Amino acid sequence: MSLKLVFMGTPDFSVPVLDAIVASGHSVIAAYSQPPRPAGRGMAEVKSPVHRRAEALGIPVRTPTNFKSEEDRAAFAALNADAAVVVAYGLLLPKAVLDAPRLGCFNVHASKLPRWRGAAPIQRAIMAGDTVTAVNIMRMEQGLDTGPVCLGRDVPIPPDMTAGELHDALSKLGAELMVEALAKLEAGALECVSQPSEGATYAAKIDKGETRIAFSRPAKEVADHIRGLSPFPGAWFEIQLGGKAPERIKVLGARSIEGAGEPGTIIDDQLTIACGNGAIRVEKLQRAGKQPMAAVDFLRGTRLPVGLRLGR
Repeated sequence: MSLKLVFMGTPDFSVPVLDAIVASGHSVIAAYSQPPRPAGRGMAEVKSPVHRRAEALGIPVRTPTNFKSEEDRAAFAALNADAAVVVAYGLLLPKAVLDAPRLGCFNVHASKLPRWRGAAPIQRAIMAGDTVTAVNIMRMEQGLDTGPVCLGRDVPIPPDMTAGELHDALSKLGAELMVEALAKLEAGALECVSQPSEGATYAAKIDKGETRIAFSRPAKEVADHIRGLSPFPGAWFEIQLGGKAPERIKVLGARSIEGAGEPGTIIDDQLTIACGNGAIRVEKLQRAGKQPMAAVDFLRGTRLPVGLRLGR
């Protein structure tokens, strides 16, 4: 026996879940993903990672802009799916879609619900300095990530872990838990428990305006901000040397250390930068249009004098 499933997802995070449920023997009768978007220098339309993977697996792909039209809702319902698996799809699903599968819609959410409901739970957990997060399998309802939790597993966040590293760990675990949840669902043994009303927080989408490093903050917060945005979109500062135009430097790795000085000022020859309290030492960075590199390699080719002020 196997379930007849619809898969709904868009980014790389979703792909291991799709692979896992196909490998477990379930029948994925259709995949939904965000429409192709212009990207790259030529601005050619690019299919999402889920779109490409589903096609490689021989699964028909649908890319509605939204589900506002009755035609799109009816087409979804006509699939007569047992359940839908939703992983970072990027669209809010109306009640007509949530109610269409016989057994419901189930979501992989990368946080310890009800903490960090919303679009960017991985980044927000690290930026907030959380030491533990989770993967939750949730039965979806109309509220934003408010549905009852069916399975969950905690995941520690080491002090040097980046958002990219946590993303990969949670994606793999989400795939394992979804396979387990679907097996229980098929057996009629999946129990889902309402989320507690207290402790809810919202993981807003990362805005470009918050990616610039604010060195006026304590060093621990600055380091958490950096690793929470690494590798994408990347926290950054600007340097300006020799009368040249300002150059944006993405910081992909840094640690907080003892140190003092005017916030945003380089205080030694190892790219240690003073913060509001303490300092950070940059360990990995990326110049515009270049590949990521170790800070020591960057310093071999670019001299940054002690006392140089980098900004906020």
